[in-house]
Amino acid sequence: MNTEIFGIVAMFIVTVGLAIPLGKYIAKVYAGEKTFLDPVFNPLERLFFRASGIDAKAEMNWKQHLYALLIINVIWFFLCFFILMNQGWLPFNPDGNPSMSPDLAFNTTISFLVNCNLQHYSGESGLTYLSQVAGIMFLQFVTAGTGMAACAMVFNAMKDRQSEKLGNFYDYFIKSCTRILFPISFIAAIILVFSGTPMNWEGKQTITTLQGDTVQVSRGPAAAMVAIKQAGTNGGGYFGANSAHPLENPTYLTNAVENILIILIPIGMVFALGYYLKRKKLAWMILGVMTIGFLMLLIPAVMQEMKGNSAITKMGIDQQMGSMEGKEVRFGSAASAYWGITTTVTSNGSVNAMHDSFTPLTGGLAMLGMMVNSLYGGVGVGFLNFYIFIILAVFISGLMVGRTPELLGKKVEAREVKIAAIIAILHPLLILAGTALAAYFTAHNTDMGYWYNGKASGWLNNPGHHGFSEMLYEYTSSAANNGSGFEGLGDNNPFWNITTGIVMLLSRYLPIIGPLAIAGLLAKKKYIPESAGTLKTDTSTFGIMVFAVIFIIAALSFFPALALGPFAEYFSMN
Repeated sequence: MNTEIFGIVAMFIVTVGLAIPLGKYIAKVYAGEKTFLDPVFNPLERLFFRASGIDAKAEMNWKQHLYALLIINVIWFFLCFFILMNQGWLPFNPDGNPSMSPDLAFNTTISFLVNCNLQHYSGESGLTYLSQVAGIMFLQFVTAGTGMAACAMVFNAMKDRQSEKLGNFYDYFIKSCTRILFPISFIAAIILVFSGTPMNWEGKQTITTLQGDTVQVSRGPAAAMVAIKQAGTNGGGYFGANSAHPLENPTYLTNAVENILIILIPIGMVFALGYYLKRKKLAWMILGVMTIGFLMLLIPAVMQEMKGNSAITKMGIDQQMGSMEGKEVRFGSAASAYWGITTTVTSNGSVNAMHDSFTPLTGGLAMLGMMVNSLYGGVGVGFLNFYIFIILAVFISGLMVGRTPELLGKKVEAREVKIAAIIAILHPLLILAGTALAAYFTAHNTDMGYWYNGKASGWLNNPGHHGFSEMLYEYTSSAANNGSGFEGLGDNNPFWNITTGIVMLLSRYLPIIGPLAIAGLLAKKKYIPESAGTLKTDTSTFGIMVFAVIFIIAALSFFPALALGPFAEYFSMN
């Protein structure tokens, strides 16, 4: 037990230790300062901008940033959709995998385009090598870079000055991909290759197991994809079992490396904010709020999984290793619970254990992490989500003390608060509306026709509270751009492919549009230097206010749904 606890504590300490210098480096990259990778990437970036005709030095306002972001995302959608619909006859398909159906291709394209990576297919049998590299791995780089570029624009808008010019989106985007995501992924891929993860273009290999069974083992360019799936908080597995697969995550060392990568850049972006704005206390306040929320989810989850499943204990089965159903022995219950929480407080969604097999309380805590969706969060977009709660906390604090709400010298007025409120409400609306629709069809055992081959109850493998949790988890994962799932749900059909695809689209772009608009509006306002009457936003008192706003919004919005699903299941078992 002590060894397992030491393992997860060590992973978190190493992550924070690496995130501090990484944050300083990220701040230098976005500020245009000299870094040690300039000799490598400066010529490459100049070549790209010269070939594309883009002037990387032309500064943009927030609307131009948004326009550029949306246009390139539309182009990527059609590119990936074409590949998935035609992968069966395209090259680099040694295993003869078929093309995707239109609804599955739509869901998969949207999923990876919005950095969600929800997979309604099994990785090694659902995609070809061309799809994995030119479609999926490409999107895992560029969508992560998109979120980081949007975050960099918000950093720029928070500076102590009045301006509509907020840097260049393409410059931020390219630097995010080349100078941050690529080096980290390259190092991680090397570690994975030397640990046994495949990196080749070979087809399936026939092997004989120790039990004498003959099986076909998939290979291919796995190491590169696994590295960026973790570093970019993407999460989509090369293999169907994701990071529970022995070739995708062979050892405890690779498990630690992959787990560190999940929250490395999200934490690094918080430190980058402090270095970029020269407001380190603000960064520590934000990190403190995020970490307290993270630990409130992590500690009970680890305790639950290490204690074991009470229903199995009643059967007289020894659980001295904890609840090991759906988990890998090489990782153990504690490291599996740690991964389960880190992957759901971010938009990563990769798994090293079956989340559907978590004890009910742990499953509910994983859902709550996605429902809050701002404790570390995804690369770039995690801070954007937290930024919304900062705006709301500033406004409420100003009302409470009778001062004009201000954030870093800029007055927060009705327009900014309305945008923040809409974005905050959007997340629970999409999750709860989708779940209510699916639950209605299931409860009435509706004949779904085109939408599902049979009656709606057929897509659930589990009845009662757990079945409801499976549907709630699916929409929560979609809305949080997470991608993990309670895999007892039959989701590869038009109903789930199309509805979750719509939820993913709305929950990706609207929460980016909102913070960009708020930051752009505030940047145009006159900068007012801090005075004795200024509400300070880098104090522990304000941190408590932000935490309270997050908790109240999450509690009021989601606790009733959680009470019907995982919490009801927990109490019924005890």
